[in-house]
Amino acid sequence: MILRVKVTPNAKRDEFLGWEDDPQGGRHLRIRLQAPPVDGKANKSLVVFLAKQLDVPRSAVALLKGQSSRLKTLEIPDGTTLPG
Repeated sequence: MILRVKVTPNAKRDEFLGWEDDPQGGRHLRIRLQAPPVDGKANKSLVVFLAKQLDVPRSAVALLKGQSSRLKTLEIPDGTTLPG
């Protein structure tokens, strides 16, 4: 399943903020992460956070697009229950 996420780095805590509709980017899940956007730390933190919250192995979460962008496209296993 393809999941679009908008990430806000350097937050006080890791958390889901909910779903957002963007006329240009479509529907995506907003997430805050403590990790800084430096040397791929936020990307790694995003994969770990999603895997833990969705109860899937880290290897099952793949970052497909958006390595240097706040808007990211990930692949997660089909049938995974998403928040909200």
